[in-house]
Amino acid sequence: MSFPLLTATAVLPALGAVATAAVPAAQRTAAKWLALLVSLATLALAITILVRFDPDGDRYQLTESHAWIADFGVKYELGVDGIAVALIALTALLMPFIILAGWHDADPLETGSKRWRPTQGFFALILAVEAMVIISFEATDVFLFYIFFEAMLIPMYFLIGGFGDRAHEHGEEAASTQRSYAAVKFLLYNLVGGLIMLAAVIGLYVVAGNFSLQEIVQARANGSLHMATNTERWLFLGFFFAFAVKAPLWPLHTWLPNAMQESTAPVAVLITAVVDKVGTFAMLRFCLQLFPEASKWATPAILVLALISIIYGALLAVGQRDIKRLVAYASISHFGFIIMGIFAMTSQGQSGATLYMVNHGISTAALMLVAGFLISRRGSRLIADYGGVQKVAPVLAGTFLIGSLATLSLPGLAPFVSEFLVLVGTFTRYPAIGIIATFGIVLAALYTLVLYQRTMTGPVKAEVSAMPDLRARELVVVAPLIVLLIFLGVYPKPVTDIVNPAVKSTLSDVHKKDPKPAVEAAK
Repeated sequence: MSFPLLTATAVLPALGAVATAAVPAAQRTAAKWLALLVSLATLALAITILVRFDPDGDRYQLTESHAWIADFGVKYELGVDGIAVALIALTALLMPFIILAGWHDADPLETGSKRWRPTQGFFALILAVEAMVIISFEATDVFLFYIFFEAMLIPMYFLIGGFGDRAHEHGEEAASTQRSYAAVKFLLYNLVGGLIMLAAVIGLYVVAGNFSLQEIVQARANGSLHMATNTERWLFLGFFFAFAVKAPLWPLHTWLPNAMQESTAPVAVLITAVVDKVGTFAMLRFCLQLFPEASKWATPAILVLALISIIYGALLAVGQRDIKRLVAYASISHFGFIIMGIFAMTSQGQSGATLYMVNHGISTAALMLVAGFLISRRGSRLIADYGGVQKVAPVLAGTFLIGSLATLSLPGLAPFVSEFLVLVGTFTRYPAIGIIATFGIVLAALYTLVLYQRTMTGPVKAEVSAMPDLRARELVVVAPLIVLLIFLGVYPKPVTDIVNPAVKSTLSDVHKKDPKPAVEAAK
């Protein structure tokens, strides 16, 4: 029996979470190092998956399948395609940086604090989220996926509500109230989406008799399973609603700005760069594969919602006074591009969307973590409280600039390639949608450059005149992300080679081919 690599990659951070939580209260530093080592070991396993995965091999590889609840057709069934491999690698890569960036975020507010193991709990919850996200990317049993899709809400709720940002202009009591509101809103929105999905999961079992993604897709392909048109559409809507909340897609997005604003910067990265990717990934894996005809039926409406997300998110980002809320609305705009690429139903669009998930994770992590270092120095999230930072902390300002330029998809940085592919893939089938979406790029340039200008340039404000530059730990967090942004901006082939075969298989599932060029190339 071969080594269960996929199980090990998910179980290791789960065991690490338990071990970190069990570290004695007085040994906070030991808990931090334990969490970091576990995240590095998980990264090593993710790299092993990446190395062993053959893009030209079977669609699902490293598979594991065991009977679980046999009476109801539930299996412990895992497998990864190229899209899942890329996102597992992204998740495992970001976790050590998230932990290092949050090294002091859960330290007691004052000496002698009686809070129960705040440091141990903080890092244990981060590792628990990592475990649940990874197994969500690996699960090919719908019921198994659903369990962890919902379970990850619990540690995220405590990370937002119990370990929120300390920078608040109205004091600690107001901050605590706002954190609780953001955490409850996050939980309620996602629970409602999950409950609707649960009804659809039960409906899928009634129709198909099991929960195995591969078996259901195969049965639909060979004609042994037929879904009535209305049934398929209702089931699709149940799944899609939950994924659209998680993604987040307009108008189901309103929980995200509150959650990111009240979270520490590392937890904000965990939300938008890692957890939210489960929603867009699931659209590709479950919506399109399980309900191909309903996906095509819903495409026009979804593209309109994605387009609204792009423009609406960018417009609101322009008007933000809070740094974290600006990044949150920018992410809503970016997720609009990702969803637009998925439902453009072209190889360029879906390859670009998958690449966008990876690149957005890296660029958002770079920008938000540097923003977190900036906020921790000044003690304020308000843009107006900064000015002239580049004169006193040039390295911090430089890395902030690169993160900002990546957010606006500057050519030469990673997000440009993915955004270009999404727009090309959309334009070839839906030219009007593609043209309007390009205005999101113009608005992105506006909100990112204005943010940099107002915080980093101009006269040095008295409150930032003694601001220290990035320290060694912070440079270790930021430098690799900057290198990746440049490398993947110049040479995205390592990622596209992995995801393209999976994208072609997904297009085949929905019986779509790339449209022929309007003008044939001259021979």
